[in-house]
Order: sequence, then structure tokens, then C-alpha cells
Amino acid sequence: MRGYSSILFTMVLFLAGTRSLAQEVVDRMVARVENDVILLSDMRDLGHYQILMDGKSESDGKLLDLLIDEWIVRNEATVSRIAQPSEEDVDKSIARLKRSFSSPEEFEERRIQSGLSEQALRRMTRSQIYLSNYLDTRFRAAIQIDDKEVEDFYKTRVVPRAESRGQTPPTLEAAHDYIQEVLVQQAINEQAEKWLKESRARIHVDILLGEGK
Repeated sequence: MRGYSSILFTMVLFLAGTRSLAQEVVDRMVARVENDVILLSDMRDLGHYQILMDGKSESDGKLLDLLIDEWIVRNEATVSRIAQPSEEDVDKSIARLKRSFSSPEEFEERRIQSGLSEQALRRMTRSQIYLSNYLDTRFRAAIQIDDKEVEDFYKTRVVPRAESRGQTPPTLEAAHDYIQEVLVQQAINEQAEKWLKESRARIHVDILLGEGK
């Protein structure tokens, strides 16, 4: 009789454990892009990364759109044999991010609150550098910024911003290279956005985000 009771007790524990596992959030596909998949964990990592960087995350739909765009860029970067960032590159990028906070303690507090592990931070940072390097390689050479554009940016953006803070604006000469790089990055983003829109129309994507909820 006691043996039968033991079997029943074991079955109860097993079933209870099964229900507990079923209630956990299980990783799953949220999209198929050509022959690859995008996982819920990918989307969550990007959301956590955005919280660390900007203090908030975009909607699930927007996160998925960004991941599909990243797939397109990464696929092209792989075909073009763009080198992966070195560990030193990743270290420098994370160090710059830390310096953007008022203290190392504030950075660490935000990282923990965002839910992003140190390992995930390095992975996301490496990915962002890789994608950025490809876009820079693809579009920078064709971009031309003239002195008039630099001067207009200086007058409409740099000077008003400094004055609003009660600061003395830098001279145009001192700010020239910084402004030129800002304008180049803006142009790269504009061209990349147009290219991604065209590329998106040529690939097969199945959105599965609403399934399994």
C-alpha cells in the first residue's frame, strides 16, 4: 500500500513540475526571414539594450522591424566579408557608453534595471559595431558635405544650443569637423533607410509575433 502511495506522490510532483514549466515564458520564433528565424529572446535583448541606452524600449512590433532590418544588414555584411569587431573595439565602445553616465554606479544600476546581462551587453555592442561598420563602408564614400551645409548647421543648431545653456558657442572652425561628421552620419542613415526599404520588399518574411501569446 505504501508503494502505491509513493507512486502517486511521485506522479503529483511530476505533474506539478510540468505545470510550472508550462507557465514559464518559453523562447519561440517571432518571425521567419528567408531561411533564418528571429526569436523572442532576440527581441527581448534588443528591448533591454534600448532601455540601457535610452531609458525606454520601443513596442514589440517596432523591435521586430528593427531586427528584420538588422538581418538584412548582417546578411549583406557577411557576403561583403566585413571583419568582426575586435574585443578592443567592443571594450572601447562600452567604455564610451559608461562615460555617458554620471558615474560607474549609475551605469551599473541602469544595466541591472534594464535586464541586460554583461554578456548580452557585449554581444549587442559587438553586433551594433559590426552593422554600423558595414553601413559606413557601403555609403560613406558617396556622401559629399559642402561648407554651406556645415555653416547652416552651425548657425541653426550649434549656436542656439550653446546659448540656451548659457554657454559660449565654439567657433565655426573649431566645430567644423564635428559638424561634418554629424551630417555624414545623417546622410548615411537616410541612404540606409531607403536601401533597407527597397531590400525589405525583395525578401520573404513571415511575422509570427502574435502567435503563441
